[in-house]
Amino acid sequence: MKILITGGTGFLGGPLTQRLIEANHSVRLFSRQRPPTADSKNIEWIEGDLKDPEAVRKAVADVEVIYHLAGLVSFNPEDGPKMYELHVHCTRLLLKEAKEARVKRFILASTSGTIAVSRQDRVFTEDADYPITVVGKWPYYLSKIYEEKLTLAFCRSNDLPLIVLNPSLLLGPGDDRLSSTWIVSKFLKGDLPTVPNGGLSFVDVRDAANAFVEALTRGEVGGRHLLGVNMRLSEFFARLERISQVRGPSLRLPSNLNLIGAKVLQKWAHLRGAEPAMEVASVEIGEHFFYLDASKAERELGFKARDPQETLFDTVKYIQGKNTPVS
Repeated sequence: MKILITGGTGFLGGPLTQRLIEANHSVRLFSRQRPPTADSKNIEWIEGDLKDPEAVRKAVADVEVIYHLAGLVSFNPEDGPKMYELHVHCTRLLLKEAKEARVKRFILASTSGTIAVSRQDRVFTEDADYPITVVGKWPYYLSKIYEEKLTLAFCRSNDLPLIVLNPSLLLGPGDDRLSSTWIVSKFLKGDLPTVPNGGLSFVDVRDAANAFVEALTRGEVGGRHLLGVNMRLSEFFARLERISQVRGPSLRLPSNLNLIGAKVLQKWAHLRGAEPAMEVASVEIGEHFFYLDASKAERELGFKARDPQETLFDTVKYIQGKNTPVS
C-alpha cells in the first residue's frame, strides 16, 4: 500500500514509518527538511510545505492512505495564529487534495485534549462534547478542536473514510525536540517549583504507533479513538523521582496559589529579560484533569498500553542520555 505521512519526521512519525515499512508498505514523507530516512528502502521524500497547494497536490498524487500527523504544540498565546494556520487552513487544503486524488482512507492524529479535559476529576469517553469553554485560553487545543471538527465534517460530506486517533501526552524514547516529553525534561532540570493538583493521561509513543498502523484497516470510520493511561501528577512526579533519583518538587499549594505564583515568576523573568521556567498556561494546564477511557481504542484498534513504569523509565533514560556530555 502506498501511504503519505505529513509530520513523518516527528516523534510519532518515526516509529510509525518504521512499522509501516516493516509491514511492506511504501511510505512517502512530505516535509520541508530532508528526513534522515530519505534514502531508505521503500521511503520516498517529497520536499514541500503544507501551505503550498502545488506541493500538497504532488504529495497526495497516487497514494491510497494519508496519515496527517503534522502539527505544532505550543502553549504560548503568541503562537495561536501559526497553529490555526497549520491545523485548520493547511488541513483544509490537504483534505481538498485528498478528495481529488480519491484517497481510500484519511487518518488524523488529533489529541485527547479535544475531548478529555476538565477542572474536575472526571473520566471521558469519545461521546463527550468538545470542551471549548475549558480550553478556550489554550490555542493549541482550540485549534485542534477546529481541525477535528473540520475534518469530520468534510469527510462525512465527501464520503472520504476517516479515522481519528486522539492520543494523550506522547512519552517514551526518541523525542529529539522534546516537543512532547517537555514535562519530563522540566522535572529533570528542577524547573517545577510546586506539585500540580491535576492529573494527566499519557501514552507510550511505541504503543500509539501500533494503534496508528492498525487504523489502516480497523477502527470506527468517522469515529474518534482515545489513547492513554491516567495518573495524578503527584504520582507521576513521584515515579519520575524514583526512576531518575532527581528530587522533585515537594511544595503543595492550592490551585489558585500555584497560578498566582506562576504569574509572579513569569513577570519577574520577563523583567530580567529571561524566559520563565514554566509558562503560566503550562501551570494552569497542570491544575486540570485529562483523564480518559481508552476501552474503545482497545476494542476497535487492539490498543494495548504497556506498563507505564516502562514508559517513564525509557523516557527518563533517553532524556538523560541526550543531556550527557560527550567526553
